[in-house]
Amino acid sequence: MKSTVESLSPTKVKLIVEVPFEELKPSLDAAYKSIGSQIVVPGFRKGKIPPQVIDQRVGRGPVLEEAINDALPKLYSQAVQDNEVKAIGRPEVDVTEFNDKESLQFSAEVEVRPEIELPDLTGLEASVEDLAISDEEIDEQIESLRQRFGSLNPVERAVGDNDYITLDLSATKDGEQIEEAQATGLSYQVGSGQLLDGLDDAVLGLNAGESKTFVTQLVGGALKGEDVDVAVTVTAVKEQELPEFDDDFAQTASEFDTADELKADVRDRLEKGKRLEQAGDARDAVLEKILTLVEVPVPEGLLTDEVAARRENLDQQLGYSGMTFDQFLEGEEQTQEEFDEDLKKRSEDAIKAQFVLDLVAEQQGLSVNDQELTEHIVRHAQRSGVSPDQFAQHAVENNLVPSLVSEVVRGKALAYLVENAKVTDASGNEVELKTLLPDGTYADPEAADAAEAPEAAAEETPAEEPAKA
Repeated sequence: MKSTVESLSPTKVKLIVEVPFEELKPSLDAAYKSIGSQIVVPGFRKGKIPPQVIDQRVGRGPVLEEAINDALPKLYSQAVQDNEVKAIGRPEVDVTEFNDKESLQFSAEVEVRPEIELPDLTGLEASVEDLAISDEEIDEQIESLRQRFGSLNPVERAVGDNDYITLDLSATKDGEQIEEAQATGLSYQVGSGQLLDGLDDAVLGLNAGESKTFVTQLVGGALKGEDVDVAVTVTAVKEQELPEFDDDFAQTASEFDTADELKADVRDRLEKGKRLEQAGDARDAVLEKILTLVEVPVPEGLLTDEVAARRENLDQQLGYSGMTFDQFLEGEEQTQEEFDEDLKKRSEDAIKAQFVLDLVAEQQGLSVNDQELTEHIVRHAQRSGVSPDQFAQHAVENNLVPSLVSEVVRGKALAYLVENAKVTDASGNEVELKTLLPDGTYADPEAADAAEAPEAAAEETPAEEPAKA
């Protein structure tokens, strides 16, 4: 077999393959065997019919067609391997010439990974926001903790904002009751906005036992999005009593003896979280900076698939939340055109990032060991709400393991880039990332020097990871 490569663009090549007829013999024999097992010829056992008899009964054309269809994928793969073509996606194959008992010639156009020239990326500079913790953030955490230990006390007064109420709901359309939109004994905090639009306004000022009807739209069911009448009856009103934030509370709600110690712990936990957020911002800033320095052509077919995958993923999420695409656009304050443009841009950047990180990983000889892959599978399983064994089985059955390995390698490549970059905050202070651990604390510097890459930066795969490649 002879094959040559013709470059059509930075992201597409054309393979031209010539195959001597004798190399088609295994596929031709398999075609005769397959067709022979499907026909009945008097005097011959099924599957034992000679080729010349099959040619007489069926014709040689169908046999050759089946043989070529069987041989083409193998011949294409061999040509890709022989020419070291970094193919992406499915090829467009065209049989250009075929002479029975002489030769087969075909061409295959396929998208390829572009050749990228990376500049010297050591000492790359990037900037992130300052790490700042406000008193308001600390107060919010303390308030949340007080609410967890608060008590609900019945009151004999009208419903007020933030009250906890028990209510019954009954929806009707044109006077007819909607069976799937009836509920009794629901618990609800006024002002949370977690049930129906207009509910908060309807219940404010009602006393226990009083009712009110309002017009709203259902978020699910056959009448989803349509105006319906909803009668709400308040059956109980309670207000939350919060404990004082003092030493007694600290001893009840935590392992600390004083309120000051508890407050200091709240600040410490917020600071750890902020460090991890800052590390994520640093990772994104470094990658964004690199993409401005490197020319990365994007294959059109890959981009089309990526945009379609992201849109499908969004539609699924909207379906789960009961939100329409128009409502999503309204919430994002975007037009359809702006959304499409933004989606395409994010998809392009994701593909470019993938190509760059794959090249960095190749240049640095980065690999994945069993422990790293296992930890990555555990994180995926936690996000998906399944056991690691279930996720691992799903990954094997759906051939997702190579993709998971690639995610880990790209994470390590990005960690390497971040480690060798100079990241400063808005005040000009250098951000310490090398010794930052996944829990937001800092490791011993000597131990960090012995590590291959900063764990916090490698904890997640690159932002906007492509859906497929």
